[in-house]
Amino acid sequence: MLLSMTGHGEAQWHAEGVNVTVEVRTLNSRYFKLIVRAGEGYVSWEPRIEAVVRQRVRRGTVQVSVQVDREVTPDRFKLNTAVLAGYRRQLEELCDKLHVVESIRVESLLSLPGVVDEHVGEAMSVEADWPALEKTLDQALANLDDMRREEGRAMTADLTNNCQLIVAELEQIAGRAPLVSEAYRARLTERLNKLLHDYDSQVEPADVVREVGTFAERSDISEELVRLRSHIDQFLGFTELPESSGRKLDFLTQEMFREANTIGSKANDADIAGHVVEIKSLIERMREMIQNIE
Repeated sequence: MLLSMTGHGEAQWHAEGVNVTVEVRTLNSRYFKLIVRAGEGYVSWEPRIEAVVRQRVRRGTVQVSVQVDREVTPDRFKLNTAVLAGYRRQLEELCDKLHVVESIRVESLLSLPGVVDEHVGEAMSVEADWPALEKTLDQALANLDDMRREEGRAMTADLTNNCQLIVAELEQIAGRAPLVSEAYRARLTERLNKLLHDYDSQVEPADVVREVGTFAERSDISEELVRLRSHIDQFLGFTELPESSGRKLDFLTQEMFREANTIGSKANDADIAGHVVEIKSLIERMREMIQNIE
């Protein structure tokens, strides 16, 4: 089954006062690349996140966004009394110097830096949050897989249709190929007759047969037709494998394009050249689509 390299998956988890939201986006890329966006204090999760992601995604750029929200509880905050006392003492000394008589309200000092320490014990809570994050990430990746499989099925159908169109063009070429040598013999005979008539000369039939035989050998495309059909059979086989085979399909389309070029150059026939142009156009469409397959 083919998998698209582009997709989106999201999941949420709520447990024991913690809300975890994970969003996963994938983009096409030649190699695997992971980008993790998480809150402060959660950088240590990246190796674990990568290990989970690699179980489902083999190639492409993967963007994982993690958001963890905790319910506000009294033990989440700690008042730094030493810092608060220091602020108050300095303000009282300043008021004395400026001869300002004004009572200093404690609540006005609470917003100053260092007075209230948030995220008390966060290092321990970050480690405790990993099981919830792992479940949420796994569900987001499952949702991502659903989207990637759905798009992969659509691409498989389109690629299969293109292969069938190429086979139809090959049948046209195979039907035309035997006539190419005969057409060349007729053209050669006509030209020779005209030339010999002008110069009152004669040519042996054996010479004509030998020349036509040489041309037929040079323009024989039967081997290329067999190889191109074989590549198409392999291509269709790879689309039915359990694992996605984007790299193999990319290699096969390169080989298919090369065989088509050889057919066009060897056949030396306008009708065949027209079919080759159509085949190359179809292969190019397939190559563009395959760039988005894992």
